[in-house]
Amino acid sequence: MSLIISHHFTKIAFKPLSTNLFNIVLISFILFLGSNRMNAQDIKTKKTVVAPAIQRDSIKKNNPAKVEVASTVIKEKDSIKIDSILPAKPFLDGKVKYKADNYAKIDQKKKLITLYDKAELYYQDIELKSGIIILDYEKNEVYAGRIKDSTGKYTQFPNFKQGANVVEPDSIRFNFKTKKALIYNSRSEQGEFKIKAAVTKKENDSVYFLKKAIFTTSKDVDNPEYYFQTNKVKFIPGKKVVTGLTNMVIANVPTPIALPFAFFPMGKETSISGIILPSYNDSNERGFSLQNLGYYFALSDNYDLTVLGDYYTNGSYGMRFESAYAKRYNFRGNINVRFENLISSERGYPDYSKQNIYNIQWSHSRDSKSSPNSNFSASVNLGSSKYFKQSINQLNIGSNLNNTLSSSISYSKTFNTVPQVRMSLTATHSQNTQTEQINMTLPTLQLSVDRIYPFVGKDGLKKGFFKNINLQYNLNARNSIVTTDSLFFKPQMFRDAKVGFQHSIPLSTNFKVFKYFSASTSMNYEEIWYTKTIERNFDVDQSQVADKIINGFDAFRTYSFSSSLGTTIYGTFNFGENKKIKSVRHVMRPSVSYGYTPSFERYYDTYASDASGTMDKQYTRFENGIFGAPGLTNSNTLGFDLSNTFEAKVTDKDSTKTEPKKIMLLNNLNLSTNYNLNADGVTSLAFAPVRVSGGTQLFDNKMNVNFGTTLDPYAIDNSGRRINVFNINNGGSLFRMTSSNMTLNYSLSSKGKNDNKKDKNEQSLRNGGRADDLFGSNTDLGDNRVSQFDDEETAGEDKISEFFNAKLPWDMTFAYSLTYGNNNRENKIIGNSIMISANADITPKWKAGVSTGYDFVQKGVTFTQLRFERDLLSWRMDFNWSPFGNNANWGFFIGIKSGVLSDIKWDKRSVINR
Repeated sequence: MSLIISHHFTKIAFKPLSTNLFNIVLISFILFLGSNRMNAQDIKTKKTVVAPAIQRDSIKKNNPAKVEVASTVIKEKDSIKIDSILPAKPFLDGKVKYKADNYAKIDQKKKLITLYDKAELYYQDIELKSGIIILDYEKNEVYAGRIKDSTGKYTQFPNFKQGANVVEPDSIRFNFKTKKALIYNSRSEQGEFKIKAAVTKKENDSVYFLKKAIFTTSKDVDNPEYYFQTNKVKFIPGKKVVTGLTNMVIANVPTPIALPFAFFPMGKETSISGIILPSYNDSNERGFSLQNLGYYFALSDNYDLTVLGDYYTNGSYGMRFESAYAKRYNFRGNINVRFENLISSERGYPDYSKQNIYNIQWSHSRDSKSSPNSNFSASVNLGSSKYFKQSINQLNIGSNLNNTLSSSISYSKTFNTVPQVRMSLTATHSQNTQTEQINMTLPTLQLSVDRIYPFVGKDGLKKGFFKNINLQYNLNARNSIVTTDSLFFKPQMFRDAKVGFQHSIPLSTNFKVFKYFSASTSMNYEEIWYTKTIERNFDVDQSQVADKIINGFDAFRTYSFSSSLGTTIYGTFNFGENKKIKSVRHVMRPSVSYGYTPSFERYYDTYASDASGTMDKQYTRFENGIFGAPGLTNSNTLGFDLSNTFEAKVTDKDSTKTEPKKIMLLNNLNLSTNYNLNADGVTSLAFAPVRVSGGTQLFDNKMNVNFGTTLDPYAIDNSGRRINVFNINNGGSLFRMTSSNMTLNYSLSSKGKNDNKKDKNEQSLRNGGRADDLFGSNTDLGDNRVSQFDDEETAGEDKISEFFNAKLPWDMTFAYSLTYGNNNRENKIIGNSIMISANADITPKWKAGVSTGYDFVQKGVTFTQLRFERDLLSWRMDFNWSPFGNNANWGFFIGIKSGVLSDIKWDKRSVINR
């Protein structure tokens, strides 16, 4: 007896079967699955079991063959006491749901339910989808397998999901009661690993045993380019894989690389602590070495720690500590501390040297939403001036050629009072790697009180001269330190610190004059506090003038006055609606300013400049203060500024657009100078040089052009000193060009290839180098997993089809700089260089790049680097070569891309000439 329910018909079709017999079969099946089977001891002689009648019309038409099994048992009341023994536990703890596209077949005699074509079965947290599913409700087991399509090809492979674990085998056998399973040709993913096994035995929810298994990080587990093969595996999902004898296979060719056993951690949410294997290298200067041997500590979900070390046989060594931390919706950052003890040559040789270098980097940012009224951030890059030039574990030409390391740590807070108060505390650091001079502020305190308008009425309108009068208070307190690399964080560094406080109260207003002119005027009061001053005298013993440091509080007070008048002039030149260039718009913003600061001679004293004792020189005890000193003479100047912008309306190339296109001809063209009203023609001249600067963007804003020049109206004498004679009166032109410069920066790429991608050299920028790759790509010898080209494949991208469509992705960066000098009539080009960087995909898997340049003044090629990379699917191979110069070197790397197997690599590079 059997029942077939097919969803292809509008009504249910039965095999020849009497109605009574059909009801008996179906009632028996429902009672069985409902698990209300009664124990014989519980049924008394007069007890009757009644089941509700099943009507054919209760099944809706045109529904897929979907059956939900439930039962209803109605018991008659009986005066006889029922036995206290509990009824048997049902064999299933939940409801079973199933459906199929073709048919669902119930065989009561064999106790089987067969689902065919896109079959699905759901029970508790188990989901099973397959071409065919057979449920044996007598043995509490389910079988699933694939089916053949019309061409004879196997399709609809089983997909078994329990919780977060997914297995895709050829066939599966699963027991609902014991939760055990037998799986054939299973495929599953655990993190970056893909695992395939001929036979898999599921012992329980957390333990699997695999036979004849392979595991790989390749995308195609059925045809991987490499894999690890083993016969025995114990697999704990989300935690670990433990194997027996394991052999590495590349391109289906077994390699001699084998391990008697292997352990692979597979954390899902948290990382796993473990050893970082080193790379081997050798150097003629320092001998054989092991680089980047270390340990990774997965301390928590919020922070970690990596400890790495290098050792050379001549005694050189290096240590690095790297930590990243984050708290969701609050802050994130990372810290890198690097130390190297470098020994060159051998003790006793003339070229023997030993030195310690270090570098500290810290980056911290805070989510603005976590605390809207306060913020803390850090960007630190400090250390030895020669670190990036001599480090044995950093190859960063951009950082090497950079002359400045800078750092900043700041905390700011806004107090929502009336008026509002803003406070910031900042520590800064600036280090010149050439002179090894370090300038630091530890710290700088800035406090400002928002503007107060004392004459504004209740309506809040700020209109007119008096109502716009406002004042505010600013405090700038600073502890400034100037030291050198050798004295960094030594006692003398703090003894030479300078402390100062600058208080300022600006009083200002603005108003309109003759409707079209904007006028502003202000008066500023300043009070400066110092904790150190000087006393200058002639030292008879040393026969020279010497300054004596006087510790103690001292202060001076100054005030100044300034005003300005400006307007905006608009001019439009129309060429006609039928012209390609319809109109040009010129915007001018001229302004005139005046500033006056009186003399504060009362803060000046006299001293003897020689042994005669004649007090013929003046000085102020506040000299060399961090906020300057009061002026001996008054300042009385007029300033002239003119800014221009030029914009055009042109016919759009897109004929569907009706509005003309706006393009910027000149973003800015600025002229500025000033006139000294107190000039005497001897110690000072009236007119200052005219500074002209401008900039624009060309070729769809891909090229940035900036230029500037300085024009001096005065002539110079034979010693190069400016004299009170106009250049035109000295036989020259109206202005004498003393300097000029121009820079061009052009970036372009093939259509659609990362036109707006982020900075390529993010680590180089952090180290103080360039964001682009004009000085080559940054190479961290401790981690070669990152591509030199910073190019990630898009998921599902068909790179082969790109190749055959003759698409060749590429990008290029171009920079040109020209500097002219004529300050002392030298009249020559003092700087003229070009730099080019280009990267291209030669084939879908091959990439190549070059960075080079030429100095036309020095007549030589600047830094040059050649880069090549081969995408080997799960592997990556790259080669870089700097053929000449102080940084000549080469490096070769091949290794697995995946982070979990990043220690499987071969890395070889030449000695870096420092």
